[in-house]
Amino acid sequence: MSARSPSPPAPGIRAEADTDTEKPVHGDNPRRSMENSSSEQRESKEEENGAFAPIACPPTHERGLQKQRSTASRSLERNWSLNDGVSLGGNKFGEEDGEAGDGESGYVVGWEEGDAMNPRNMNKARKWLIVVIVSMGSLCVTCTSSMYTTTYDQLMKEFNCSQEVATLGLSLFIWGLGIGPLFLSPLSEFYGRRKIYIVSFSLFLIWLIPCAVAKNIQTMIVCRFFNGLAGSAFLSVAGGTVGDLFDRHELGFPMMLYTASPFIGPEVGPLVGGFINEFTTWRWTFYVLLIWTGVLLVSIVFLVPETYHPVLMRHKAQKLRKETGDDRWIAPIEKMNRSVAQTVLRSMYRPILLLALEPMCLNLCIFSAILLGILYLFFGAFQLVFETVYGMLLWQRGLCFLGLFVGMVFAILSDPFWRRNYARLERNYQKTTNKPDEFQPEWRLPPAILGGPLVTIGLFIFAWTIYPDVHWIAPIIGSALFGAGTILVYSGIFTFLVDAYPTFAASALAANSFTRSAFGGVFPLFGIQMYNNLDYHWATSLLAFLTLAMAPFPYIFFKYGPRIRKHSRFATQQT
Repeated sequence: MSARSPSPPAPGIRAEADTDTEKPVHGDNPRRSMENSSSEQRESKEEENGAFAPIACPPTHERGLQKQRSTASRSLERNWSLNDGVSLGGNKFGEEDGEAGDGESGYVVGWEEGDAMNPRNMNKARKWLIVVIVSMGSLCVTCTSSMYTTTYDQLMKEFNCSQEVATLGLSLFIWGLGIGPLFLSPLSEFYGRRKIYIVSFSLFLIWLIPCAVAKNIQTMIVCRFFNGLAGSAFLSVAGGTVGDLFDRHELGFPMMLYTASPFIGPEVGPLVGGFINEFTTWRWTFYVLLIWTGVLLVSIVFLVPETYHPVLMRHKAQKLRKETGDDRWIAPIEKMNRSVAQTVLRSMYRPILLLALEPMCLNLCIFSAILLGILYLFFGAFQLVFETVYGMLLWQRGLCFLGLFVGMVFAILSDPFWRRNYARLERNYQKTTNKPDEFQPEWRLPPAILGGPLVTIGLFIFAWTIYPDVHWIAPIIGSALFGAGTILVYSGIFTFLVDAYPTFAASALAANSFTRSAFGGVFPLFGIQMYNNLDYHWATSLLAFLTLAMAPFPYIFFKYGPRIRKHSRFATQQT
């Protein structure tokens, strides 16, 4: 057997509940190891790898063998995006599932330098085309969630239902987005990204049709749930495609573009939907979405190839076996001993386990869930407030969401500042302790520490400026601060969860996505009643007090996180 030297793993993506992990863009540390020191954690890691970890390329071998060799090209560190996804690069595949025999160890395929099958060797124009298409798909799904809210008035008249019943169409769509990735996204590990895109987006288009031609509210509500369920699979793997295409040093801007899309989508929905429902019937809301989805589906079929590295290596191994007649050529993914059912089951129960046993995970998930709940509650509250107080028409009320939109964009563009701040904290720690290889997950929390107060301040401004004699721009400024704070909180929480629970990062983000979707679906159901019964000022103030109660947690975990992690069963023990 030839001597073996470690080579970089092939990148792979496991998505969660909303999407695949990408490397943290806030000051990445390429030295970071995802191994835990204790034997218990190593055992947990092996189990997790079987369910969540990407299928990494095993080490390459000495070049003394006469056979053709394939070497892994570059390592992909953990990537991060606001879109929930987790890519856990660096886990060795094959140790748990068993490798080929000694005589066959040199026949495991990887990437050669300049390999035409490697997605990272595509030309830049094609890479960016793929990024734009998957980003537009993410935008379309999230836009579909909120554009529906502009149809309420017409739906209630035509179907003779209450607004609470009509709102179920929004809630069930969000619940579908949250539930779907728990059992749909692991399928990308077995079948690749392209098949998930095509099947899920085809189903997404199909379920839009009964929404567009619905004759009763029951049809609308049921189809909206399955619409969200189908769209969730697309969201859960799209971030991974971006990580597949770009090297670590190139990933920042493409990931920022993709990251922005699912957060901008909910604000674009009411803006576009307001004009549609002001000047035509509600059915055109879904006709427009059908056209948009159809164009994107055709683009995906013809322009988006498979990019998931383990699946592409399987294709390469199949090609080598056919060309050489040597059946010893094998891809890492072909050595798996785990089943689809086992992988799906683990992706469903472990997030619940983290929520039940990890106070840090639970508190931060609740904080981010409250923010998403308030955001979706606003889709009904904005319509009520700006119509009643300022007498705005439907299309004007849709434009009021520009405040949230602008605030979120500014927060997303602040990303380079937070990366520099992370690097500063890292340098200071290394100077103080002289331990260059260590890191603290708590360094990811400063954006959330700032975002928490911004969210509360924005809500109080919105609450106490919605008077007829106060200009309408004042509450919109408050909503902009809320939007900016929400993005900053998400940024800090998502990256902290990935770093604090490296072995279980996919599960931690799945837990976050599940909690957010649960709250995001529930809050709109009581929003209108709350605003009518408490009046607009105190209803919004109540939401502000909720965020005020949660705002200290990022700072508490920033200060005391290392101590808490010492007593954690799942978190990294490095301090």
